[in-house]
Amino acid sequence: MSDPLDTVFAALADPTRRAILAMLLEDDMAVTDVAEPFAMSLAAVSKHLQILAEAGLISQEKRGRVKWCKLEPDAMRAASVWMQGFGQFEPVDLEAFERFLAVELTDPSDPPAPA
Repeated sequence: MSDPLDTVFAALADPTRRAILAMLLEDDMAVTDVAEPFAMSLAAVSKHLQILAEAGLISQEKRGRVKWCKLEPDAMRAASVWMQGFGQFEPVDLEAFERFLAVELTDPSDPPAPA
C-alpha cells in the first residue's frame, strides 16, 4: 500500500484535478456539473473524481439518481503540514543572486562595466 501523502500529491499533480478541487471549494456539486467546463467525456471526468476520492480529497454521495461530490479539506492537512516544513526558506531572488555573482566574480583589475 502506498503512503497516503504520495497518493495526495499524485492526485494534486494533475491540473484538471486541481481545477476540480477549486470548483468544489465553492460548494458541493453534482458530477455532471463538475464535468461541464471540461472538454472531455463524463467518463474521463469520473476517472479524475475517482482518483481524488481514493486520495481522500473528495467524497462522493448518491442522492436519488445524482452523484454529488464534496471537498474533504482535512485530507490535505498532512500535505500542508509537510509543505510548511519548507516555510523556513525564503524565495530565491535570482536577479539579486546574479548581481551578487557578477560582483564576486569580477576581477578587481578589470575596468568597470558600462552602465
